[in-house]
Amino acid sequence: MDRTCRARMVAAPPRRAPRPADPCALVLFGATGDLTHRLVIPALYNLSRTNALPESFALIGVARGRTTTQAWRDDLRGSLEKYIGGAIDETAWRRLADRMRFFPGDLSDPGFYEALRGQLDAMPETRGNAIFYLAVAAQLFCTVTQNLSAAHLLDQPLDEEGVQKHWRRIVIEKPFGHDLASARDLNARLQKIVSEDQIFRIDHFLGKDTVRSIMAFRFGNGLFEPIWNRDRIDHVQITAAETVGVETRGKFYEQTGALRDMLPNHLLTLMSMVAMEAPVRFDAPNILAKKAEVLAAIPEVAPDCAVRGQYGPGEVLGRAKQRYRDEPNVAQDSGVETYVAMRLEIDNWRWAGVPFYLRTGKHLAKRLTEIAIRFKPAPSTPFRDCVDEMRPNWLHLRIAPDEGISLRFEIKRPGPAMDLASVRMEFRYDDWFPKEPNIGYETLIHDVMTGDQTLFMRGDMVEQTWRIVQPVLDAWAEDADVPAYASGGAGPEQADALLAREGRRWLPIEA
Repeated sequence: MDRTCRARMVAAPPRRAPRPADPCALVLFGATGDLTHRLVIPALYNLSRTNALPESFALIGVARGRTTTQAWRDDLRGSLEKYIGGAIDETAWRRLADRMRFFPGDLSDPGFYEALRGQLDAMPETRGNAIFYLAVAAQLFCTVTQNLSAAHLLDQPLDEEGVQKHWRRIVIEKPFGHDLASARDLNARLQKIVSEDQIFRIDHFLGKDTVRSIMAFRFGNGLFEPIWNRDRIDHVQITAAETVGVETRGKFYEQTGALRDMLPNHLLTLMSMVAMEAPVRFDAPNILAKKAEVLAAIPEVAPDCAVRGQYGPGEVLGRAKQRYRDEPNVAQDSGVETYVAMRLEIDNWRWAGVPFYLRTGKHLAKRLTEIAIRFKPAPSTPFRDCVDEMRPNWLHLRIAPDEGISLRFEIKRPGPAMDLASVRMEFRYDDWFPKEPNIGYETLIHDVMTGDQTLFMRGDMVEQTWRIVQPVLDAWAEDADVPAYASGGAGPEQADALLAREGRRWLPIEA
C-alpha cells in the first residue's frame, strides 16, 4: 500500500533578491543555431520577464549569413512560444529584442574579431564587460577563443590603482572533450589563453531548482546530515531517463553516444553534489573544492561494472517507435549506445562501501531524472510476528519533470492488528511556490553575468570525470556488441543483472 502525504506550507521569510548583474554585452556565437532557439533566447526572455537582466545590456548575435537584425529577431520570436510553453509577454520580448543586433562574420577570419571589438567599444553603456557565449561545434572552441585573444577581446586591464577596468568571460557548451586525452588538451589550450576564472563550462542540469537545493536540503537540516553516510545509506540510484530518441541528432549521436553525452557532465556532477562534504562557506571556491574532492575519490570504473544498450523497435507513450539504426543519419550497423548503466564507489571515509548506480537512456517508458537514496532497513525483530522483512526507507530528489522531494516510510495501518504500511510524504515545488518560467539556463546565464562559478565545472573536475569512465570507453571501443532493448521499456536486461549480483534492484521506470 502506498499513499502520498503532501507537505504543508509554513511561514517563510521574504525571498532574498539575487545579486544584481553588471552591465554587459553578450556576444552569442552560433546565433542562428538550434541551441540558441531552444535554450539561450528563451532563457534570456525569461530573465527579461522577471526583470533580472542588467539595466544596460546588449545581445550581439554572431553567425554566417546575410540575415538582418530584424530578420534574426523575427525568426527567434517565431519559435519562442514553442520553447517557453505558453503565451509571450510582448513587453518582456520587446525589452530584449530592442537590445539585440545581428553581426554576421566568418569565425576563422581575424578581421572579423577586429570589427567585433569596434562594436563592443561603441557600447559605453556596457562598461566594457562582455560575455562570449560559444554555442558552436566543439571543434571551434579553441579557434574562436584564440581569435578573441589575438584581437585583445579577452583582456581584463587594470587601472592606475590596480582595479580591474572591466571583465571578459567565455561560456562553453558541452561536450568538454570526448575522452580524457581530448579534455586535457582542450583545458591546456584554453588555459594558455584565458584564466580559469574566466571560463564557464555550462550544463543545464545544474540550473534546476532541485539540483541546487540538494546542498540546502543536506546541510540546512539537522535531521538528514547525521545519517548521510555509509552507516545508514545502503546505496544510491541516479537516473536520467528520456522518452525521446535521437530525433534529428543522429549525426551528433553517432560521434557521441549516451556515455559521452550524459555521464561525465550531468550524472557525475549530480553524484558529486549528493556526496560532497559541507563547505566552509557557500561560495564558488569552497563548493567547487568539495565537489572536486568527491570526483578525485571515485576510482576508475571497471568495464564489468558498466552496461550499455541500443534501443530497438517498440512503443513509447502509446506511439510506435523505430529502432536506433533506422533513425536519420545513423549507420545500419551502428554500435553506438543509447543506454548506459554503471556501478561506482567513492573511496573516502563517508562513503566507503556504498555503491552508486547511475543510468541514462533514450526511448524509455517514462521521462524521469531523479536521485533515489535507499536507507538501510530497521531491524525486523520487534515486528517478527507481523512482517517477514522490514521495507527500507527511500528518499527521492526529483529533478524532472515534477521537481520535488519525497520520503517513503512505514506506519501502522489502522485497526487492531500491528500491520505496517508504506506511505510517501511529498514536497513539490509547484505546490509550495509560485511557478516561474524556467528552462534551466536562466540561473546559469545570470551567474555568468555576476561571475558566480558555483554551478559550473572547473577544468580539473572535467578531467576527473573523464578519468573515471575512460576504461569503459577503451573497452567498448574494442567490442562492437551492443545489446538491444525494446523502446518503451526500462533498458537492457543486463542492467538488471548489474544490481542483482549484489542482491539489489533498480527502482522501476514505468509510464
